[in-house]
Amino acid sequence: MSTPPAKNGATPAARQPADWRDFFALTKPRVMTLVIFTGLCGLLAAPGHINPVIGFATILCIAVGAGGAAALNQWWEADIDAGMKRTAKRPLPAGRMERESARDFGMALSGLSVLTMGLAAGWLCALILAVSIVYYALVYTVWLKPRTPQNIVIGGGAGAFPPMIGWVAVTGHITWMPVLLFLIIFMWTPPHFWALALFVKTDYAKVGIPMMPVVAGEKSTRRQIFAYSVLLLPLTLLPVFLPKNDGGPGWIYGVSAGVLSTLFLLLAIRVGFRNRRDEDDSMKPEKQLFAFSVLYLFALFAALVADRWVPIIGGYL
Repeated sequence: MSTPPAKNGATPAARQPADWRDFFALTKPRVMTLVIFTGLCGLLAAPGHINPVIGFATILCIAVGAGGAAALNQWWEADIDAGMKRTAKRPLPAGRMERESARDFGMALSGLSVLTMGLAAGWLCALILAVSIVYYALVYTVWLKPRTPQNIVIGGGAGAFPPMIGWVAVTGHITWMPVLLFLIIFMWTPPHFWALALFVKTDYAKVGIPMMPVVAGEKSTRRQIFAYSVLLLPLTLLPVFLPKNDGGPGWIYGVSAGVLSTLFLLLAIRVGFRNRRDEDDSMKPEKQLFAFSVLYLFALFAALVADRWVPIIGGYL
């Protein structure tokens, strides 16, 4: 891929030497934390056993692949990031790194992660990882994000692959359970990101990114946050109805999913039916939903792991 042309007239600051912290920042470590965690939970919740070394290699490849995709995302969007307050201090818009260095770093991480995944955990896992990288770095970043307000809806699949990869690393095949885990993250993504977009929409508008609040307005975005949250609740409960020998969870996950998803929906109702009249509004409900949405996904997948391992540990006590 060639370096994309500059947009919006954004001009990075004077370039300074990059160090390891700048390369690490390219991997979006805060986002990577959630990716690693859901991938690990998929691996730990899957029925069966995996060699600890192969399990570690699988999670490491998920992390490295996600970091590579994030670096390619920042390489392509360097000029857009320079125009947004939230991202202006990233290594590329701040002028601490050559764009070509970010591109080469991202491609190296991506290729290395897929190859290592294939050799360690199998080529089905490697294929899913490769699809997730291409989905985020190319389909979402290059095609969807600058062209359609449905970018988050369609692009949500990029972050939904890690638990499927972890599951397949253990079982060797795709069943309904990893598909449901994929769909849960896919359905969670729009309300999570649109809650953020509501209180940073001026940033997106300034750089010409057609996020839903910018294109369709706040009212439509709020209604869609509510709609996706309504659909998310029963979706999180579907795994309970799967057979236990297919990895279906039990009451620990079921109760946790019901409580967590109900709380998520209650926060989404506050956001979905709220009429913001003051431009100086602090957007507290939107910020609360965004913050809880992160905690929600961590807690939901932690409950999935607890459901599998609590009975096993209890059997040894």
